[in-house]
Amino acid sequence: MRYSDVELGDELPTENPDVSMARIIQFVELTGWKFPRFTDHEFARAEGLPGAIVPGIMSQGLLAAMIHRWAPGCRIKKLDTVFRTPMVVDSQPVCSAAVTDCDDDTNTVELDITVVTEEGATSVLGTALVQFG
Repeated sequence: MRYSDVELGDELPTENPDVSMARIIQFVELTGWKFPRFTDHEFARAEGLPGAIVPGIMSQGLLAAMIHRWAPGCRIKKLDTVFRTPMVVDSQPVCSAAVTDCDDDTNTVELDITVVTEEGATSVLGTALVQFG
């Protein structure tokens, strides 16, 4: 993917990221974030959550990975997200993005990015500024 291949309004291929308990356990062990709200459904429910939740920083990582699969070699200069509702572990969320601005002088594009839960609620939304080489 090159900057010249991108047009305003383009949509990135949607992705269904792996947010299985096994993947979350792997993530929290690697990051040192061993909090039961991420790995224990009953504990999380006792805290008022719908179940164990995907760490926010992992949600951002899933979006960044989607962008890099769309445009290998690009540079994510900015990734700004808002967390609206928890994403539950073992669910089937959908990551998506669309090109909302193109800057020919800097070879950058702005993307609107979202993660939607399997129930249709927007879990994460934001923008990314992506620069092409």
